This record gives sequence, C-alpha cells and structure tokens, in this order.
Amino acid sequence: MTGNPQPPSSAHGGRLSYAIFALARAHRGAAAGMLRDLGLHPGQELLLMQLFDKDGQTQSELLDSVGLDHSTVSKSLRRMQEAGLVTRQSNEHDRRALDVWLTERGRALREPIEAMWATLEDISTRHLDEQTIESFIATAGTIERSISNRATSAEETS
Repeated sequence: MTGNPQPPSSAHGGRLSYAIFALARAHRGAAAGMLRDLGLHPGQELLLMQLFDKDGQTQSELLDSVGLDHSTVSKSLRRMQEAGLVTRQSNEHDRRALDVWLTERGRALREPIEAMWATLEDISTRHLDEQTIESFIATAGTIERSISNRATSAEETS
C-alpha cells in the first residue's frame, strides 16, 4: 500500500485504527527487511537492545521490558542462543529463573542495530518537520495508553 490507503467499507467506523494498522504493517515490513540483512528475526532486535542497556537480565525482566508474550520471547531467545547471540544460565539466587547474557557476537550487533533504527527513522520522517514528529510521538503515546488502559479496565470489570 502506498499513500493514504482507502480503508474497506467495513472499516468506515475505524478510520484511525485502519490507518494505524496500515502504518504498522508498512513500518514492520521495512524493519523486517533490514533485520533480515542483519541475520535477525523481527523482535530479536528488541531483546538485544534491552540487553545492550542491561546485560544479564532474567527472561521475566525481558518479557516485561519488550511487552511480548512468554512463548514469543522464549522462542526468540532459543533462536538467538542457537545463533550464538546470547547464552542463558540459571540465576544464582533463583534456580527457576534464567539469566540472559550477550555473547561477543551479540554485542557486536549494537552498532548495526543502531544504524538500522537510524535508517528506519530517516525513512519514516523524511517528509516531516520536527514539530510534526513530536506531535505524532505524543499522539501515538496517548493512543497506546488508551488501548492499554482499556485492556486494564476490561480486566478489572470482568
């Protein structure tokens, strides 16, 4: 899809939601291609980025920081371990927990991942001025909180 896609008639009541969907799909597709060039699967870079900031996190900490479900994170970490990017070891204080550590190969991806995100940012914002970017970030945050709060409110009422 290019430009401003026309939502199907059944999405008429959700124009903003359809625009978010189309944007997320385009952005995710561009990122996935760049990640493939680095030998990564989508989502693995998010785990690596968390580990760049704090190596040796437990799987639970990584789960909380990236907001993905347990099975997705476990599968990603297993693939990353098989690729030689991370190691997982029992936590010294809680044998049920696994600590995740970057390998040298994993650490070496920091600069390529930073460059990938910078390129994706340049592509995404090339026709936007700084005020529009800041406004979009604020709006996206508001929408994300609204969706998160709706999920929390729904859980509290059930």
